Amino acid sequence: MNWLTCLSASALIGVGASAGAQTPKLFRDADLKLGERLIRENRCSECHARKVGADGSSIYRPNGKINTPAALRGMVDYCSTELNLGLFPEEVTAVAAVLQRDHYRFGISPAARPASGR
Repeated sequence: MNWLTCLSASALIGVGASAGAQTPKLFRDADLKLGERLIRENRCSECHARKVGADGSSIYRPNGKINTPAALRGMVDYCSTELNLGLFPEEVTAVAAVLQRDHYRFGISPAARPASGR
C-alpha cells in the first residue's frame, strides 16, 4: 500500500495515517457527503432519540449486535426498509460509512480512537 492510499483511507475514517487505521473494504468508495446529507434529511438522530432517549447516540454500541461492517450496512438497510425510506444500495452504503466513521470504527484499535468517543 502506498502513502497516498494510506492517507486516503485514513482521511475517510477521520484519523491520521500514522495510526495505521484501515477503512473496511465495504466503505472505501462510499460518498460520505451523501451519507451525511441523508442522515440529516431522514432525521435519523430524531428517530434514535425517540427509541433510546437523550440525543439517540446510545443506539450506537460498537460491542453490541452490530459487530461487523456488513452488519452495520444491513442495519441501515433494515431501517430504510422499515421506515419506507427507499434508499438505493449506494445510499445505504454511504449512510453506513458515516456511521462507521463517527461511531463504530471497525478496524481501528481502541488506542487509535479519539478520546471524545467520536
